[in-house]
Amino acid sequence: MEAQNKKKLWWLAAGAGALLAARAINRKLNAYDFRNKVVLITGGARGLGFVMARQLAKEGARLVLCSRDEIQLENARMELAGNGADVLVLPCDVTQQALVNEMIDTIQRDFGNIDVLINNAGIITAGPLEEMTVQDFEEAMQVHFWGPLYTTLAVLPAMKARGGGRILNIASIGGKLGVPHLVAYSASKFALVGLSEGLRAELKQHNILVTCASPGLMQTGSPRHANIKGQHEEEYTLFKIADSNPLSSISAEDSAKQILDACRNGDAEVVTSLPAKIGAFVHGLSPEITTDFFAVLNRVLPGPTGEKRSQKGFESETSLSMSDLTERTQKAEYRNNEL
Repeated sequence: MEAQNKKKLWWLAAGAGALLAARAINRKLNAYDFRNKVVLITGGARGLGFVMARQLAKEGARLVLCSRDEIQLENARMELAGNGADVLVLPCDVTQQALVNEMIDTIQRDFGNIDVLINNAGIITAGPLEEMTVQDFEEAMQVHFWGPLYTTLAVLPAMKARGGGRILNIASIGGKLGVPHLVAYSASKFALVGLSEGLRAELKQHNILVTCASPGLMQTGSPRHANIKGQHEEEYTLFKIADSNPLSSISAEDSAKQILDACRNGDAEVVTSLPAKIGAFVHGLSPEITTDFFAVLNRVLPGPTGEKRSQKGFESETSLSMSDLTERTQKAEYRNNEL
């Protein structure tokens, strides 16, 4: 009996090893060279989008960045072009389908066919559910779901005609775990995760591989652009400290590298940062554990004020939010064109 058990364990180990080897071979076969590829990054003028643009530029990609902020776009263009990158910047509001279609037509006419689409544009509205309005949910869905859908639909005909392409959707760990005080954000990111998985299943037959990234907290410098509701200063200070703490977040550069490697290898999904990976794993085993944990966390977060007014993070700064506790985020603001 003992010999039979050992034999079963051996075959089990051999099978697991074969699966890992097959996965490694598959990743190598699917490895994508970004050199000379036209890569469109929505929300590419600052934060994670800009960090990915820098890394792709070093690999020789031809970059197209879009954003609603023309000043930030020009700043991004000057840095990238000054370092030798081939880059085009275009102002665009991705929540408007007509503007998205016009942008894609311009890129394909003046710069070349889009090989890689990175749907990165995003917004964050933080605060208690009682302070959220239907408009907050609608805006989150417009940016995180409809925007990626519009751009995807616009690039698909040319990708199909050429027989391949890559689509990278930047979701969030908030799209796998429902996070208190970020309910609108989480709900819209859940929608993007579902969209990504369905698109991957249908588009793989056309050699178009869809990757969904679910990063945890990153030191991008973006909290200052968040919409803050409720007790503005308290809410923002906690958010910024968590964003800067190395125990709860990782650098934007490390996260971008992991995300682009997943896209390069045609992976279906990538989760970055150890806390996010642990959270996703535990949630997969038992959603009750994570939701009960967040229920306890919610009790210690700043409560509602009775008004629904929002203000930007940079309008909610305190001495604590500008202290040594947030040094990493403050440095990232300068580094990643967030100011």
